[in-house]
Amino acid sequence: MFRIRFHGRGGQGMKTASRILGTAFFIEGYEIQDAPRYGAERRGAPIFAYVRAALEPINERGVIQHPDLVIVADDTLVPAPAAGVLAGADEHTVLLINSHEEKEIWKERLNLQGPMLILPILEEVEDRAELPFIGATCAGAAARLVGVISRPSLEQAIHDELEHLGQAIVEKNLHKSLEAYDLMAEQSGSATPSPVRSAQVWENPGWIELPFEDACLSTPTIHAGATSEMLKTGLWRTMRPVIDYEHCNRCWWICSTFCPDGAIPVKEDGYPEIDYEHCKGCLICVAQCPPHAIAAIPEHKFQEDAPEGEES
Repeated sequence: MFRIRFHGRGGQGMKTASRILGTAFFIEGYEIQDAPRYGAERRGAPIFAYVRAALEPINERGVIQHPDLVIVADDTLVPAPAAGVLAGADEHTVLLINSHEEKEIWKERLNLQGPMLILPILEEVEDRAELPFIGATCAGAAARLVGVISRPSLEQAIHDELEHLGQAIVEKNLHKSLEAYDLMAEQSGSATPSPVRSAQVWENPGWIELPFEDACLSTPTIHAGATSEMLKTGLWRTMRPVIDYEHCNRCWWICSTFCPDGAIPVKEDGYPEIDYEHCKGCLICVAQCPPHAIAAIPEHKFQEDAPEGEES
């Protein structure tokens, strides 16, 4: 059975990628599952989608824990713990990263034992959540790496999944997908299916047991990993809101109230400030600020221009 995960940001088309690849498998005669996984988050937040494909009925359910192929549409997700890009990857897993960096650099950074490939970024954009046609590109690369999907089947899958968007959109996605399909020609078949895992090696989920006091005394205050306090959602941000205090009217109740994550506290002098560790970059504050004192800049541009040692 093939087990494949697509990792990207909301808005980059990972759900579309899984649909295209799943349909291409189906055209080739496979039983398939394809599904996205994300919560009530925003464009730019880490999400993933997965595909299972087998020539016999698929009895597995749920998120893929041990993938044969992991495709990362945005290399800025690799160091983000919430993205879980490397979860369950082992020496059998093929990792394909869409990146400007060379393969050797990533292998050294990640210290991986399994095979690694690079899908070169052909275009750069200001907001990484808007990488053009990256979903179809990733689907085309995956189709070639599994080695069992023909070019006509990939073309038919793109037409079937995107036809409702119009011929112009279909043609653009088709071009990007086939370009990636051809680019991965030398690695065709490098992602191989793994056998069905025995129930005897089943692992317990990573539950966190929390003590609970009697409700009549108190309710629990949670300060553990993966909770809202400790999860640094600022890693999800692709655009950074920045306050120009020369134009700020201190009408803090507007930006602070509209912030869906409570990431805009108010200082003692009445000016709002942004908690960048928990700001996800939804830019609602930018839209709601009456004097337009909050602007949005690309996160990568800020990181490049920030003085050394300044808090990110």
